Amino acid sequence: MSANYDNSAWFYDRLSRIVYGHALIRAQVYLLEFIPADATVLIVGGGSGWILDEIAKRHPAGLRITYVEVSTKMMAQAKKRNACGNSIVFINDAIENVSFGSSFDVVLTAFLFDSFSDLTMKWVFGHIHSLLKPGGRWLYSDFRLAKKRWQRLLLKSMLNFFRVICHIEASQLPDVERQFELHGYTIVESRTFFKDFVISKVYRK
Repeated sequence: MSANYDNSAWFYDRLSRIVYGHALIRAQVYLLEFIPADATVLIVGGGSGWILDEIAKRHPAGLRITYVEVSTKMMAQAKKRNACGNSIVFINDAIENVSFGSSFDVVLTAFLFDSFSDLTMKWVFGHIHSLLKPGGRWLYSDFRLAKKRWQRLLLKSMLNFFRVICHIEASQLPDVERQFELHGYTIVESRTFFKDFVISKVYRK
């Protein structure tokens, strides 16, 4: 059974705030200043879509957004968000099943890859990589490979919980940042959150 966050749609955002406060929100909002005006934007695994409200505050119009989310219940919440004058296409599917006739100026993946095994991550990463224009920006946010004991315990608990509830593959974090290196990306900006447990990076292809 493939991972799907339908079972957690009703409590996911609330649980995130209970465990991490507003750290995960701040980590994603930090990235939004790097979306240029009038850009084509691909959001992968956007969940409940609260990020669309935040994007609209900074870009009330002009963006062409493609929003890909595998969870039907999360997608239903996302469609209720206020996009202002931005154009949004919603696709309720896994990104690896979707092909596009054009590429994007910006890709946003926030806490996407932590659900995947290393093998699946490499496959999904390669597909998303192919969708980003040369010189385009990949806005990336996720948990870091745990170094401290409390991080390892929290990470293990989180992954075990979502393996049971949402059938995710991951038993440990895949090394996503290594894929950026192998594909020749350049780091433009970087910032950590939640005592260095969360990383947000702006990459240029």
